[in-house]
Amino acid sequence: MLIREATTADWPAIWSFFREIVSAGETFTYPVDLSQEEGRDWWLLPPPNRTVVAVDDVGTVLGTAKMNNNHLGNSAHIASASYMVDPAHAGRGVGRALCEYTMEWARAEGYRIMQFNAVVDTNTYAVKLYQSLGFEVLGTIPEGFRHPAHGYVGLHIMCRAL
Repeated sequence: MLIREATTADWPAIWSFFREIVSAGETFTYPVDLSQEEGRDWWLLPPPNRTVVAVDDVGTVLGTAKMNNNHLGNSAHIASASYMVDPAHAGRGVGRALCEYTMEWARAEGYRIMQFNAVVDTNTYAVKLYQSLGFEVLGTIPEGFRHPAHGYVGLHIMCRAL
């Protein structure tokens, strides 16, 4: 697996699973009816932030991550990231590789902390992955997320030092 900078040419491949994940309304705080153009603008970040794709040996996009500053000013040393793995390629280590990549990027860019602002507590695969990489749940907003199947569930704030 190769992780490389995402380009606008990658967007159609990203959109194919981005749309599925966002419209399911189970893991992201994005509007479920997000248009393709809005999604592209929200996901493909300009420098100094970054968006990458994980691709296999024939160039198939397996997943994507965006990494960015989480705060400004005196808290500009805190990074954040978001991840999407094509469900057709789940369980193959793509999410872990992307998360490790974003932490390396953040360290290299001088960030001291990585914080996730909104991890849905029913997204147990993500929570377990992040915890295995050293992230801690700092707090949970009770009923902070309206899940389509589970109703109102908690929304974790997670972070780790880099």
